[in-house]
Amino acid sequence: MAALALRGVRKSFGPVEVLSGIDLDIAEGEFTVFVGPSGCGKSTLLRMIAGLEDIDEGEVAIAGERINEVAPAERGIAMVFQSYALYPHMTVAQNMGFALKMAGQPAKAVEAAVARAAAILQIEPLLSRKPRELSGGQRQRVAIGRAIVRKPAVFLFDEPLSNLDAALRVQMRIELSKLHQELGSTMVYVTHDQVEAMTLGDRIAVFNGGRIEQVGAPLELYTRPANQFVAGFLGSPRMNFIRGRALAGGPSSMKFEAQGAGLVELPLPAAGRPSGGELVLGIRPEHLSIGRVDEGLAARVELLEHLGDSLIVHASLEGSQEPLSLRLPADHAGRPWASASA
Repeated sequence: MAALALRGVRKSFGPVEVLSGIDLDIAEGEFTVFVGPSGCGKSTLLRMIAGLEDIDEGEVAIAGERINEVAPAERGIAMVFQSYALYPHMTVAQNMGFALKMAGQPAKAVEAAVARAAAILQIEPLLSRKPRELSGGQRQRVAIGRAIVRKPAVFLFDEPLSNLDAALRVQMRIELSKLHQELGSTMVYVTHDQVEAMTLGDRIAVFNGGRIEQVGAPLELYTRPANQFVAGFLGSPRMNFIRGRALAGGPSSMKFEAQGAGLVELPLPAAGRPSGGELVLGIRPEHLSIGRVDEGLAARVELLEHLGDSLIVHASLEGSQEPLSLRLPADHAGRPWASASA
């Protein structure tokens, strides 16, 4: 285990700057997730930590030691890629122990390390098989086992579950969380899937356009996003953004008027109340409900998605036609809404 520190890290490809001065501290034993849309720089940063991309400016340090000029094999890092990258002619045991064998480790030490990793991942019955005899989930476990046997200071995961089907992704998320608890290692995980980020990470770093928008615990980012990008990126369905204007309210409330859709009164302490004028109201789908048209903002229901445990209502606001999503209990299914208020 080791702490990881990034200071002023920049990277450009030609005239395009893909990382704009990244500053981040990852504590020893922490599971940190880099999340963001495609092209935001998260995988590039991971590859720079691993030594697979050069650093234009800034510093990367592990356990307080600068590693910018250190060769990838000497950084004490193990990386798990999106592709399994297993040798097809080798058995599972040979694939997992190959790095130790090339490092000149005794055969018994390699065998013991492979056995320990296989026990952690519960793949002992697979050790004599070839990769072609494995499922996608089993191959990914082998790739993770190959990283474990090296006992690295830092584990790096670059979208390792994106090739798996939905059920296997859920299973592997659980196994990765258990693996982190058992090993207690420092782990950095890259994904564009906000569900993976919310369920796996001790902390999440949200990337956008080559910079970090916010870093924090999953629930902190969900309930107190720093800006509209973070608020809209985390959550499914995404947060609703309603344009309108603030009006005077009571001592502990504010009135909000959405153009053409009506007026609602929102609980808001005076200290946090906008001074007035145009603003954007952000509200999660689970915080909205269906009522009478004269009770809130008028909206027209356009589509219902039945998810079994809940019902997603897709609607549009009257007047502005802004999209609106609601997450309701499943027992709301089947009601013949044509119009409603949110």
